Amino acid sequence: MQNNSITEIQQQLEKYFDALYFCDVNLLNDVFHPDAVYINATDQPVLGLSMSEYFPIVASRISPASKQQLRQDKIISINMIHDQLAMVHVECVIQPKYFYDALTFVQKQGEWKIISKVFHYQLLED
Repeated sequence: MQNNSITEIQQQLEKYFDALYFCDVNLLNDVFHPDAVYINATDQPVLGLSMSEYFPIVASRISPASKQQLRQDKIISINMIHDQLAMVHVECVIQPKYFYDALTFVQKQGEWKIISKVFHYQLLED
């Protein structure tokens, strides 16, 4: 059961990375739980958004794909907390920022969805 869950989470993460690279809100909608929260822990005060606030921001971006940016996304760890709960650490680049994401996944009706995205970023050196 656990191996299937990890494989399913990995598949969702591929969609997540694609969504960010192509600024594809439909893909984001497929990986995020409708009640998910987005927390930017770098900026002060900490910024928290709902999905209805976050998705338009992504939709309005110029996609890294359109600028032919090198993809730099990787899964650092997937920790199964319970058969319906996982903590995932991923990293990715959306110029000019390097992101460290802590994603909490829950299993809802047989599908793994991100219920929280808490992240920190650093500006890349030129």
